[in-house]
Amino acid sequence: MELDDIDRLWERHPAWRLMRARNAPLVLSFLGGYFIDNNRGAAPSSQLVTALDDFLYDLHRSDPDRYTASPETYLDDWSAPEAGWLRRYYPVGSDEVHYEATPALQKAHGWVESLRARSFIGTESRLHTVVELLRQIVRGSDANPDSRIAELERRRLALDVELDEARKGNFTVLNDAALRDRYQQAASTARELLNDFREVEENFRMLDRSAREKIASWERGKGELLTELISSRTDISFSDQGRSFQAFHDYLLSEGSQDELNELLATVQRMPQIVPDRRLRSVHHDWADAAERTQKTVRALSEQLRRFLDDQLWIENRRVLDLVRLVEGAALAVRESPPRELGLTVDEPGVPLGLPLERPLYDPQPEAVVDSMLSSDDIDIAELDDLLAQKFVDTARLADNIRAVVPPRTTAALDEIIALYPVQDGAAEILGYLTLSDGDITIEVGDVDMTIDYTDSAGEHKRMRMRKVSVTRA
Repeated sequence: MELDDIDRLWERHPAWRLMRARNAPLVLSFLGGYFIDNNRGAAPSSQLVTALDDFLYDLHRSDPDRYTASPETYLDDWSAPEAGWLRRYYPVGSDEVHYEATPALQKAHGWVESLRARSFIGTESRLHTVVELLRQIVRGSDANPDSRIAELERRRLALDVELDEARKGNFTVLNDAALRDRYQQAASTARELLNDFREVEENFRMLDRSAREKIASWERGKGELLTELISSRTDISFSDQGRSFQAFHDYLLSEGSQDELNELLATVQRMPQIVPDRRLRSVHHDWADAAERTQKTVRALSEQLRRFLDDQLWIENRRVLDLVRLVEGAALAVRESPPRELGLTVDEPGVPLGLPLERPLYDPQPEAVVDSMLSSDDIDIAELDDLLAQKFVDTARLADNIRAVVPPRTTAALDEIIALYPVQDGAAEILGYLTLSDGDITIEVGDVDMTIDYTDSAGEHKRMRMRKVSVTRA
């Protein structure tokens, strides 16, 4: 690395900033144990404050003059933008602030852990892993059928020889050192995989934040923004990082893979030659939890895209959206240099007060007696002829008429449909067309006028003048 690159990292990178902090032992000990060692995701502030208070209480019993600030102060300092060791945010549907470890804290914690002296350092298993990966790269990229067939036959011959030797009782068993070597590498790789998930989640979150910033500050056409958002969502799914994560997630969701992992972990943990690592016992569950948190971040970007596609929200809340975008744009403008002092000026010389004794006493009102019963002399026989003369308009028949005339994905005028299927129930049938609501049929009213001739129930010829109506089939 160049000197300028190292100097820039020394000044700006949160992990390096953490290593220079005075309370770095407290940050790494508490946050590392709470979030990283236990593979926790976001935690509410009340829960984290309680845990930090208990941690400081135990610490003050042996050293009362060290780390004397309150837990709330420490959490505010660690989640500040100039620190960057905790992410502070409000989850959807919650009014309590949550904290989450950042990849910078993960990197610093991993580097400090690597400083520990190890009594046993295995090298053989890592060499075999490197060789096996190189074999997979060479064999997996070979597109020649002949060479691939030859390689498979060679491997089958080697397996046949090994099988014959095993039947004779001639096979090699790993010694205790080799078992510990491979177990150490498996545990280290499993922990590194958990660490990588936090960084993958942060990368996806940055893409989600970029999409929100585009929506907040966009001033051009809606179609151009939609194209960019869909492109960003596609880049996540089809990037190398996205493909690798999806393959890993699919493997975890496989029932057979889960059963195999459970069996392998349980068998290895019971071996007497190995000192079991408690974090490795349920590492596959920790993988699943970390993968689900990453999937939530990707779903947040999809949800942002879905909200943008909601046209009805844009139409009904246009003014509200403009105000929100104005506030978001202003927030983005001052994000790098936020104002230090905020104040509110009130023009009123004082605040009006309403004392409880100034209110009037309760004044009971007399009860109102309402006699809603009618005498027999006041009751007239209702005329039911008009009520019985009402006709029922069969909207299913109207929909069948439209489907018989209008092919799918085409549009026709309502007067053309009525010309082919004359009105039988008068004006009520025409209104039935206008109020028709079916899955594949859409009624639209235009700006020009049209005239519809029809015959009512009495046989009289009538004419209705109305706006031009178009019928569209999906």
